[in-house]
Amino acid sequence: MLPDVVTFWHGPMDALRQTCLRSQIAAGHRVTVYSFDTIPGLPAGVDNADAEAILPHAFSERLRPPQPDGSWRDWTTLQFSDFFRMKLMAKRAGLWLDADVLLLKPVDIDSAKPYFAWERPRQLGNSVLYLPPDHGIVRAFEALMAQDELTPDWLSLRHRITFAMRRLRGGSNRLSDIRVAIFGPAALTALARRFDALGYALPKQSFYAVHAEPKLFFEPSSYLSLISAPQIIGLHISPKGRGGQPPIPGSLYAWATERFA
Repeated sequence: MLPDVVTFWHGPMDALRQTCLRSQIAAGHRVTVYSFDTIPGLPAGVDNADAEAILPHAFSERLRPPQPDGSWRDWTTLQFSDFFRMKLMAKRAGLWLDADVLLLKPVDIDSAKPYFAWERPRQLGNSVLYLPPDHGIVRAFEALMAQDELTPDWLSLRHRITFAMRRLRGGSNRLSDIRVAIFGPAALTALARRFDALGYALPKQSFYAVHAEPKLFFEPSSYLSLISAPQIIGLHISPKGRGGQPPIPGSLYAWATERFA
């Protein structure tokens, strides 16, 4: 039986993410999107669940204060989702896929083993993630969330120095302001190394073949080698603001839009 796919979304959903969710349904997975509000335009067959039951909205204020109107600031959504996916792992909710992961084939996992892939030569991606609920990585995040300050003990020397210098200069005392992905891929990589889990990582091509080169997805190209390659399970798209633009004929995006209409 294929694992359930779970993810978190905050705000309006663009056409790219809708296409990706359809691809996950088409691959045979049950897909649930957690959110604090109803998501207009959610594709048929995709379930919508209450995010508050997993991680309270108030946790976002530990990352940074909201805007005067109550909306989230800049990096809050991305960093909140880094913690949210770990809470889902602790609850055995299923396989996390970012909403912009286009699946080309079903994902099969061993529920007793971690599942992730290299995003770049020395860094894991967390856009595709499964961890057993009692894994050390999950426990480390739970311990972090129990702190008054969200300052992990796995920070690299570079990030420790950056954080210390910022505080000396009178800057922000919140680690969350240092770097958008401070609780994301860098944290997953450091903890996977600590708990001897790097050996479970799939090759970069399995999910990140176009991640660093969005033009391969959005611009006209010869994409047949990508959609037919046996080692490519899915494609994590980095839209860079192009998720709401109409697909360009001859692009991989145009193919995906038609394929998963």
